[in-house]
This record gives sequence, structure tokens and C-alpha cells, in this order.
Amino acid sequence: MPELPEVETVRRGLEPAMVGHVITHADVRRPDLRWPLPEGMASRLTGARVLNLRRRSKYILADLSSSESLLIHLGMSGRMVISGEAPGHFFQPIVPMEKHDHVVLDMDGGARITFNDARRFGAMDLVATASADAHPLLVALGPEPLGNVFDETYLVTALRGRKTPIKSALLDQKLVAGLGNIYVCEVLHRAGIAPTRRSDRIAAARVAALVPAIRTVLTEAIAAGGSSLRDHRQANGDLGYFQHSFRVYGRAGQPCLRPGCGGTIRRIVQAGRSTFYCPACQR
Repeated sequence: MPELPEVETVRRGLEPAMVGHVITHADVRRPDLRWPLPEGMASRLTGARVLNLRRRSKYILADLSSSESLLIHLGMSGRMVISGEAPGHFFQPIVPMEKHDHVVLDMDGGARITFNDARRFGAMDLVATASADAHPLLVALGPEPLGNVFDETYLVTALRGRKTPIKSALLDQKLVAGLGNIYVCEVLHRAGIAPTRRSDRIAAARVAALVPAIRTVLTEAIAAGGSSLRDHRQANGDLGYFQHSFRVYGRAGQPCLRPGCGGTIRRIVQAGRSTFYCPACQR
């Protein structure tokens, strides 16, 4: 499942082709993805200008001149692909539509934006821009980890009294939005905290140290175009490269990369998900 860096990478890639441009034609090629698509979606999109393209957690929102916002979730295999001419960006010839091209947006600048999703776990919806934050998929989300609200004081307070393992706590989207399995593993290694340690038994200073670690890992991952393990592609079709910088994720049985550690990365399962960590330097 794409995490915050992958979604942010896609958002940034779409900006030159979409923001400020009019959707001259929308082609909705099936009635549903993970859930039914909104009624009259094609006609509601056609003729609308994209005013802004933003991200909330793992969702992209395109704010339209029609006072509606197109909400996009990539799911497990969803991709937003640019073809045609994207002003100031690149040119890639428009190719014939494929079987899993479910929503196609032609922009007045010459670009075509295609939502391709082989597994159909993705989602799209149209919601009034003024009340977008109240959408059922967004209303309960916690603060953005790269935003000002998410700071050391917030995290120390939020984890106080939590008896769950720290990894589970950081994956709770109500506590902090957008973090997923890969990046939590990487963050905990950088902070030297064992993923199994109970949240309420970690000293406040160590909890506070998680905030800069989270920001650093996410910032580095975004700069690398995210992590391409299976389906993730940037909007121009390129792979992400942060997987080459993993310190623990997917490295079970390999040496720890922390200087002077000498430990070996171990894999365990927590709540049905693989956790990678170094038992020697993460306590």
C-alpha cells in the first residue's frame, strides 16, 4: 500500500499537468472501484478547472472551480499516469487505453491523466471542497507528520498511557496521518527504539526524538521518489528509489547498518505485518 512519500511524490508529479488547467473531457469507464464512483462523475468533472492539488495523509485532493474536490486513493496497485504534453514538464505520447485504465482526464494543456488500477482497491469520490475534511475517509485522521501540529509535545502527550507497542501506535492513523509499515520500521531503527516496546514505557525524551526521525525519513523518501517494491510508479512512470536506502525493512538476516552495532536484522510479525528491526541497537 502506498504510504505518505509515494502519494506525495505522485501529487507533485501531477501538479504541472493539472493545476490551473481545465478538464476538457472526463471518461469514467466503470461504475465502481473499491466502492461505487459518484453519480454523474464524468459530467461533474468535465469543464472544471483544477485550482489546487493537495494531500491529506495517503489521499490526494484536487480542488475544482466547481466547488467540489476530487478525492483519490491509490489503493494497493493504483497509478496516476501522465501522457501527452504536460506544460513545463515532459512529453510522452498518448497510448491506447488499457484494460485497467478506469478514469481518464484530458486537460486543456494537452496532458492526459489516467487512473490505472489492476486490483481495483483504489477509490475516487467527489465532495464539496468546503466540507472535504469531514469526509468519512478523512474526518478521523490525526495531524500530518510534516506539519506544525505534529511536534514533540504533541507526540509525548498522545502516547502517554498507551499500552500498545510503539510500532502499532505510530501506525494508528488517528494519532498521526500517513505513516505506514515501511517507514515506521525505518523510523524506529533511526531512533534506536524496539518496535515491541510499550508506548507508555518509553521515556519522554526518546519519544520526542521520534519526531525529527519521522520528518527526516519521510523527507528523504519523498526526495527519492518514494519506494517501489511492487506497484508504485511516479506520475511520469519512473520508479522510486528509497528502497535502496532501507536500513532495516526487507533486510532480515543482514548486518545492521548502524556504525559500530554489529547486530543482525530480525523479522517478526506484529498485528499481521512484517516488522524489521535490530535487537542489538533498538531497545
